[in-house]
Amino acid sequence: MPFMHRNLPFCPLPQPYEQNQWIPLVSLDEMAMKEYDVLVVGTGAGGGAALWRLCEQWKNSGKRIGVIERGGPLLPTNAFNLPTSDSAINLYNNPRIGIRVGQALPQFPGSRLVYGLGGRTLFWGAVCPRIPDFELEAWPIPIAEMHRYYSIAERVMNVTPFYSRYSTFTQLLLDRLRAAGFPEAVDQPVGTDLQPTQYGEIHSNVFFSSILFLARARLLHPYDLAVHARAVQVLTEQNRTRGIRVLTPEGRTYDLRAKTVVLAASALETPRILLYSNIPGRAIGRYLTNHSIVNGVGEISSKGFPDILGMINILIPQTLNRPYQLQMFGSYPYYSYQFASKPRTDEWKGNSIITLGKVESRFENRVLLDPVRRDPYGIPELQVQFSYSPADWDVIERSAAALRNAASVIGLELERVVNGSDLCLLLPGADNHESSTCRMGTDPHTSVTDPNGQVHGVPGIFIADNSVLPSMGAVNPTLSTVALAIRTADYIAGASGAGS
Repeated sequence: MPFMHRNLPFCPLPQPYEQNQWIPLVSLDEMAMKEYDVLVVGTGAGGGAALWRLCEQWKNSGKRIGVIERGGPLLPTNAFNLPTSDSAINLYNNPRIGIRVGQALPQFPGSRLVYGLGGRTLFWGAVCPRIPDFELEAWPIPIAEMHRYYSIAERVMNVTPFYSRYSTFTQLLLDRLRAAGFPEAVDQPVGTDLQPTQYGEIHSNVFFSSILFLARARLLHPYDLAVHARAVQVLTEQNRTRGIRVLTPEGRTYDLRAKTVVLAASALETPRILLYSNIPGRAIGRYLTNHSIVNGVGEISSKGFPDILGMINILIPQTLNRPYQLQMFGSYPYYSYQFASKPRTDEWKGNSIITLGKVESRFENRVLLDPVRRDPYGIPELQVQFSYSPADWDVIERSAAALRNAASVIGLELERVVNGSDLCLLLPGADNHESSTCRMGTDPHTSVTDPNGQVHGVPGIFIADNSVLPSMGAVNPTLSTVALAIRTADYIAGASGAGS
């Protein structure tokens, strides 16, 4: 061999390794050859949380865990973390990625889903408040237990009130709000890893996404992950689950065997799977709940403020007497940014202020199988029946008045946004907070799962996405969904004799 030294051999080349993605994948052919202890459907916040917790509880146990995702590996992290975040965030508006299912849902026209590894957590702003105790009182879980699981969720998601800690813009506006009738105003809690990279430990994923659940889980316990695998039907035998029927984009069908199935496909898709599977339950798909969101955008003056402003990141939480939550973000595009040069100006445009209004959970608001339309594979399409009640419209009017009041207090001059109005109401579904379509409870007539997330009367089927929330008040749902998913995973692990 040329260049061979007589006393020093050459190092061998690394062995080839068949991995074509940034995360290891297996084929459905391989998965169809196995039986899993747990099969997780969906990799968004709830599915990712359940997977991580199962892997933590079952490390070194020999348990088999499988995961399937309808989409493919889209982004390796939250879009806000990418150097090209200004472009990556726009992927959500790509109709092939942020699927506008609402186009065929005239009563829920703003809704969309993301079919991709990590789901909508790839594009979310990671705001993570807790649902207040007065809302949790009606849940079938002790409040103290929910607080314990909230703490676990906040720890693993890096939820912190310090994202805007040194922002003088936020602190000065908070002072104005607290002095003018909003004493509860606080820095928004955001799922952001603010630790610096040091001693070789890398902290590059600032904004949280479910990709971090998938990564953490891999370091704890092996699991099989298949993508482009659409769950269409839960398979049961003698009233107990035996697996999931999966469809590929090419139309191939696979039956994956599992002792336990965790559905986390979204509050729209999960009830569709149950309905198509003929799982019994009067409440399946019922009680569809969202948030009524009033939106305003405006300009704010920073004359007399310090030179280093930071950004605006404010939460005015729901209270007993205020059935809505106010959130403020600013200024566009500097709430989070990379490489851009932030100008010094006295007038800041593009500041967003929104309200999340509480919506009644009503039996008549529901997800159902379309009686006529079917997709190219013969699966019934999704349909939604939804409307706001008189009480919901009252909350919308009250929240709009509170928004204008808060804007006036902080000196935000609202722009005319639509048809000469300074405010607009998001279309139903555009809030991305749809929930409660498979909610947990103790009564099978008004709930789909028991307090542990297991479907009433069908052992082995669990639910771990927004659909299981009994209610959500006026609060962003993701932290609560993650907390419940972790709790459900603990129950599964404990019920299987693998510790807790």
